[in-house]
Amino acid sequence: MKQSKNIIITGTSRGIGFELVHLFANQGHNVLALSRNAQPVNNLHFDNITSFSFDLCNDDDYQKVEQFIKNEWNHVDVLINNAGSLLNKPFSETTMDDFEHVYKTNVFGVAEMTRVVLPFMKSDGHVVTISSMGGIQGSMKFPGLAAYSSSKGAVITLTELLAEEYKNSGPQFNVLALGAVQTEMLAEAFPGYEAPTTALQMAEYIADFSLNGNKYYNGKALQVSNSTP
Repeated sequence: MKQSKNIIITGTSRGIGFELVHLFANQGHNVLALSRNAQPVNNLHFDNITSFSFDLCNDDDYQKVEQFIKNEWNHVDVLINNAGSLLNKPFSETTMDDFEHVYKTNVFGVAEMTRVVLPFMKSDGHVVTISSMGGIQGSMKFPGLAAYSSSKGAVITLTELLAEEYKNSGPQFNVLALGAVQTEMLAEAFPGYEAPTTALQMAEYIADFSLNGNKYYNGKALQVSNSTP
């Protein structure tokens, strides 16, 4: 049995995040699963999973995470910034409040979660942020995703900056730009669209990458997509 790791995952109530919690727990790792809705993970009943309700937009919730790490773990090996907010709306109707909501989750939340967890990470820790192909410069773009895709572009640049700032001390920072994955979030934004990749298939890739990818990559955006979008 490999040594178990301490892994924090955001956005775990469904989709890729939920599958990741299950995969890591089955492998014997300790998981802190954070989501506004903690119930789906609580239903899993694993001794090595801790789950509590967490909102990336609520300042007080970050203190709960900090206290948990101090009291239970002392250190964190992997942070997966998976939580995301997807808005599909014509730009002419997208308000400042809409933009603020999407950026609060997808950019500010990623930055703050990373900042809170960093003091507990070792030099070989790995921060993996889940982005989107829509955030890659030069990739195919879609109408209605101005707030979402631009926020996903912002975390790619943020990852590059953090990798540079912490290159001498660690941990490592990478971002995975995912193509279309069949999740509830995708179905809500694009009813009827069928993605070529399941949430479990993508979670298996992300799980392996988060445990091993930082041996080979730092400050990189990897495009994980088998389709054009």
